[in-house]
Order: sequence, then C-alpha cells, then structure tokens
Amino acid sequence: MNKGPGLFSDFGKKARDLLTKDYTTDQKFSISSVTDSGVAITSSLVAEGGLSAGDVVAQHKFKNGSLDVKLDTESNILTTLSITDFPSSTKVIASLKLPDYNSGKLEVQYFHQHSGISAAVGLNQSPAVDFSATIGTPAIAFGAETTYATASGEFAKYNAGVSYTNPDSNASVILADKGDSIKVSYLHHLDLLNGGTFGGEISRRFSTNENTLTVGCSYLVDPHTALKAKLNNHGSLGALLQHELRPKSFLTISGAFNTMNMQKNPKFGLALSLKP
Repeated sequence: MNKGPGLFSDFGKKARDLLTKDYTTDQKFSISSVTDSGVAITSSLVAEGGLSAGDVVAQHKFKNGSLDVKLDTESNILTTLSITDFPSSTKVIASLKLPDYNSGKLEVQYFHQHSGISAAVGLNQSPAVDFSATIGTPAIAFGAETTYATASGEFAKYNAGVSYTNPDSNASVILADKGDSIKVSYLHHLDLLNGGTFGGEISRRFSTNENTLTVGCSYLVDPHTALKAKLNNHGSLGALLQHELRPKSFLTISGAFNTMNMQKNPKFGLALSLKP
C-alpha cells in the first residue's frame, strides 16, 4: 500500500499506546501454537474479582489477507475476514458475531499518497454508517470522522483533528464529542531513556470544565525488558514491568495506585503470553 497520512484513527495513537497499552489489573494467561496447516491458535484466560472468562482464536493467513475465528466462554463466535490490495491500495474488513446476526459489519479502507479514507456500515436494517477521511502527508495530516445513525437520521458523532509526525516525535490535536471536548497528545523518543519514550495527553470537556492531564514514560532496561509508568492529575499512578522470556513471549506485571487516597487498596495485574 502507498505510504500516506494514514487514517483518522491513527491520530494520537502512539501517545495512547504509551499511556494505556499493556496496563492491566487482571490476571491473564494466553498460549499460542501453530498447526501443520499454518493455522495459528491462541487460547486466553482472564480472571478478575473471582470471575473468569476465556476465548480461543484461530487465525489463518493467506495471500493478501487473513481469516480470524474467535470463540469465547459465553458461546459467542466472532468471525473476521481481512483482505488487502483488493483492489489496489485498499483493505476490506468484514466481521460477524454470532448468535447476534445483526452485528455484521463491513469496512473499506483506502490508502493514497496524500489521503486516507475509511467507510464502515452495519449489516442490519437500521445500520450506523461510520466515515473518516484524512489529507496530507506522513509528516502532517488533517482529518475528520463522523457516524450517521440511519434509525434516527442524526449524526451521532463528529470529530476533527490534526496530526504531526517526525522521526523523533508525534503530536496531535483532536476536537471531539461534537465539539464539547479537546484532546492534545504528544510523544517524544528520548536517547536518555535508552531508546524509551516520554509523552502525555491533556483533555478538556467544555460543558463541565473538567481537565485531565496524564503523563507517562517508558524505559528499556535491556533489549528484552521494559519499564513503563504513568500519572494523571487525579492522583492515579500506574506502572508495569514487561520482560520478553523468548521471542514473542512476554511476562507483564502491572499495578495501579491512588496517590491521593493511600487507604485505597492498590490493584495489580499479571499477564503471561507464550508464542511458538
């Protein structure tokens, strides 16, 4: 596919990943294997508060695409078919979750050197239609997204933003919630953190005058071990340690604390992912 500005959903993604990815207060275990026919099977089990849930995912990759089938402990079956470059510079994603036959969704993504377009529609009698578009370059891009509810004949969502990216940093400004909130995010790669990153996000909701500032950083202890931490202005502190036991297999230990109310019990999570 052509390298261009990407999709609107990519705006601020690097900062969001720094502040949210791999943080967990659950206990999660997953193991993957590959059959002789090339089908990758992943089994996962998650436990929280005395309750547990699990799922099994089978993925078959073929030329220009993949087919994923997920079965969970609530007897739901999610099937996702992805095809790229059919036609050229496009990606088609079709999904269906059974037994809810109205959950089907079809999405088409188009990538151009100076634009990125995504359109998705639900496969039911009164579908919601999602549409997003970006224009620009890989360095700077402008974009917007909206959701039109055919049942009510109204726009349920419309957001707009701008993103700036260079090899060392990434920044974005997004006006969201029909103009009621604004989010500004920034991420910077630092040699001082041994190849780690530093970033943050500030959001403001105009209707309630509520502000939230979250900052975080990651530090590479060695090629196989990473540390991450984050803190917001409400006193919520999160930290995690992730170690690569072997290629593509990770052990993650994370915790969450409230620095303004030390009497509140801290929460801890443990995730183990084993792949062949």
